[in-house]
Amino acid sequence: MTHEHALLWPAGFHAYTGHGGIRDSGDDISVIASALPAVSAAVFTQSLFAGPAVVLSRKHAAGRGLRAVVTLAQNANVATGHEGDANAAEVVRRVAALAGVAETDVLIGSTGVIGRPLPMSSIRAHFDGAGGAGGFDASPLDVARAMMTTDTRPKTAVRTVGRSRIVGVAKGVGMLEPNMATMLAYLVTDAEVAPEALDAALRRAVDPTFNSLSVDTDTSTSDTVAVIANGAAGPVDPDAFQQALTDLCLDLTLQLARDGEGATKLLRVHVGEARDHAQAKRIAKSVVNSPLVKTAVHGADPNWGRVVMAIGKNTADTDIDPSRVTVRFGAVEVYPREPESLDELTELMRRDEVDITITLGTGPSGTTVYGCDLSAGYVRVNADYTT
Repeated sequence: MTHEHALLWPAGFHAYTGHGGIRDSGDDISVIASALPAVSAAVFTQSLFAGPAVVLSRKHAAGRGLRAVVTLAQNANVATGHEGDANAAEVVRRVAALAGVAETDVLIGSTGVIGRPLPMSSIRAHFDGAGGAGGFDASPLDVARAMMTTDTRPKTAVRTVGRSRIVGVAKGVGMLEPNMATMLAYLVTDAEVAPEALDAALRRAVDPTFNSLSVDTDTSTSDTVAVIANGAAGPVDPDAFQQALTDLCLDLTLQLARDGEGATKLLRVHVGEARDHAQAKRIAKSVVNSPLVKTAVHGADPNWGRVVMAIGKNTADTDIDPSRVTVRFGAVEVYPREPESLDELTELMRRDEVDITITLGTGPSGTTVYGCDLSAGYVRVNADYTT
């Protein structure tokens, strides 16, 4: 398994990007499509305010035969009533015609401001002229750029398994703590994989990666992760495919965490010796989501008291005994034995990547979650998002 290839689509896939007037300038519509029949799997947000794109895509994804994905950037088309439903369906119809696939084989993602109708007049005009607008010649990097909203850089990744390749693109740096999927991430491969196996592989890949990521505790209304496999490169070893898919998802997860809104540091929280996986993840998320922990990380302040606070507020976990808990920043233990000098800790906290490791002493399980620091930049981005 390697990831040395240039950013090219796997065999049988191609893509299109263009400007549909959703934002003032730059490409804001992207389409990835397979020229061959394909199988697919997808997971979606659990938000009660899931947008029309998610609702429609859930129906299409159930057939496990998706061949195309369209993304509209800068407008979530959420909380827009029946008009929003109709607009999402129309975009899917137009993309199906553009890509030469059935409407039910198209997944739609929409990301950006909530509560505003799509500018359908400019979107229609775009698709009316799209047939001869350069065709499907966009690269993965082009698509990743067209998907961006408050992202500061595009997110792409590639892995190879035997003769096949997996290419992923993703966006999302705020309103980002998933319950089932997260942000928008699309993975395409020319590996031959059965639909049931592909679905199982995606779910196994998502839990320790995208589902272990949090920038700000807020679950988006639009989160989607989908994988499409067209089989052009033939069958692959299932274990090698699973490893490559999970590794690619982790690569994208870390890119998303590093580019969190206003972020200056990647934060990893490791929890071990937990009663079960659920407890490990609950405690890890409690720490990575704590504003006090995140601001301490931003300021390179080795204030371990905020970490034990974040552990202790999980009052239902009554089997956690403070006398059995340990906390380390990097490799340095800070609880229960605090070092005499904080100089080494301060240097650790000044790094671009900060690791906090906790053992609970309640059992054999563990997990790692990913996040970022909390800076004034996050406040600036979100205080002015719609104005």
